[in-house]
Amino acid sequence: MFSYQRKARYHETDQMGVVHHSNYVKWMEESRTEFLESIGAGYAKIEAGGIVSPVVSLSVEYKNPVRFDETVDISVYVKKYTGVELIFSYEFVSRDTGALCTRAESRHCFLSDGRVASLRKKLPEYDRAMREYAAAQGKGKNNEE
Repeated sequence: MFSYQRKARYHETDQMGVVHHSNYVKWMEESRTEFLESIGAGYAKIEAGGIVSPVVSLSVEYKNPVRFDETVDISVYVKKYTGVELIFSYEFVSRDTGALCTRAESRHCFLSDGRVASLRKKLPEYDRAMREYAAAQGKGKNNEE
């Protein structure tokens, strides 16, 4: 599982010093972007190949608040990958207390010229990197399209 470390900044908190709920989605994007870079399948690479990967849906469960100056480890893993659909799962755990703060998922598709695209056909090297990662972690599903 890939882990990304993030420290809560003052401007991300409300008057009570608690991170505003909207920032968790930004942190998901930060951690997802770093994860994709780490496996050689970053957004810049796929976009240069004519593919975009919009978020189709998000699910976020807030378990414990993250507070100003607290550091969280954000674990990212591929829950499902089919070449057309990609679902990431995230867990935010406080380094300071060990508490689970947040669980989340983001679901993505791949588009080329505004149409759903198969990465296996359009960008096979990206598809291979995702399938290899999913197989290695034992959680992703390497479904055929």
